[in-house]
Amino acid sequence: MASVATVFGFLLIMVVNTVVAAVAIRFFRLRLSTTWGTVVYTALLVPLLYVVTTILLSGFIGFGGSGVRDRGTALILVWVVPFTLAVSLDVFWMPSPEEVDLPEQTR
Repeated sequence: MASVATVFGFLLIMVVNTVVAAVAIRFFRLRLSTTWGTVVYTALLVPLLYVVTTILLSGFIGFGGSGVRDRGTALILVWVVPFTLAVSLDVFWMPSPEEVDLPEQTR
């Protein structure tokens, strides 16, 4: 059975990864002019951000130690669920990039 600290640690990692992914995806959708650019940057850079946040935060809960019995389930909880939630938040809840007014670029 998982301890309270392990469960809290997983929830913390899930929340942080969801916020990081949602902000990154939103930034890519607003700044990039092509749909494929957004998809490629999201598919390549968000997992790299997940590696960093998971390594930084998992030291507190012992991600690879005795706190986790099944690593596959742990990775699904820490990476797949936050990524899916962040994509759905950006696609379904946030206004489309065409509706957002960006400041003029001065050169």
